[in-house]
Amino acid sequence: MRRAKRRIFSGSVCEQEVYDIPEQTRNIKAAKPPIPRFKTEEEREQHKLGISRRRHARLVNENFSPTSLYSTLTFSNEYEVHTFEEAKHIRNNFIRRLKYACPDARIMVYLGRGKSTSRIHLHMLSEGVPQEVILRQWYLGSVVRIEHLKEHNYYDGIDYGQDYTGLANYLFDHWTPEQGGHRWKPTKNLRQPEKEAPKEIKREYSENKPPRAPKGYMLVESKATRYGYLYFKYVKIPPKRTRKKGEHEKMRS
Repeated sequence: MRRAKRRIFSGSVCEQEVYDIPEQTRNIKAAKPPIPRFKTEEEREQHKLGISRRRHARLVNENFSPTSLYSTLTFSNEYEVHTFEEAKHIRNNFIRRLKYACPDARIMVYLGRGKSTSRIHLHMLSEGVPQEVILRQWYLGSVVRIEHLKEHNYYDGIDYGQDYTGLANYLFDHWTPEQGGHRWKPTKNLRQPEKEAPKEIKREYSENKPPRAPKGYMLVESKATRYGYLYFKYVKIPPKRTRKKGEHEKMRS
């Protein structure tokens, strides 16, 4: 069986996939991982959901960084909406106003319901929109959160640096069937991840024997499926955290 490997770069994250390709394959650069055989329709839907989740995380990692803002916006009693159809109309107009003020801005907006209040609210990731513009343009309620994305993200106690997959998955899961349509609303100018063309390989890889990390990256995840598909995730090695002024004294006291 022939094998191929491809790399996908999105922001500070590099993913490497290793998979089987048919013996008769001529154009290696167009070879894609084989589609698994599904026993049930539920397995098929879960597979499609996983593809969508990874695509979304790649867009987040490619487009946002510590210079970007994460905002949570709520409706006041006066402007409260009760259907997602209403909320989508308001969301779209809000994005238009932000783009009018900041034409080069990159934005992704999500809708959801509060667990305790059941009231509809918005989450937003934005790059190139000053905080004061968001506060000025959202006049339908409160901006209850507005903060820069973290420079150091920890997963199981390990510093993954500027890997925002955790935040991306949290926002991805905000969608409910009640909303219908897409899980997020992006601006059209989002950057796309860099996908290298697959190349045929002769070396054998496994979960315990991953491909070499790109220079400046470290391996953080390895997994394999029963179909012979191997997945490896690397993140840029984050710089050491520098303590803020006065933090050292606080720790000593």
